[in-house]
Amino acid sequence: MDTELDALEQKIEQVLAMCAHLRTENRILRDQIDGLKQRNESLTTRADGARERLEALMDKLPAQ
Repeated sequence: MDTELDALEQKIEQVLAMCAHLRTENRILRDQIDGLKQRNESLTTRADGARERLEALMDKLPAQ
């Protein structure tokens, strides 16, 4: 009986350790997602600005 309880205790400890690990990994992944969203917004803003500048330059070109 003690052996079964020890085995069960060991499995429970493994599950708890895995839960803690997954919780940490999820937090890291959420932080990475937030960073990537910010980077994406920044790049989109920069691309929009570049497009607007190019369009303004194209409007200044003489028509042929």
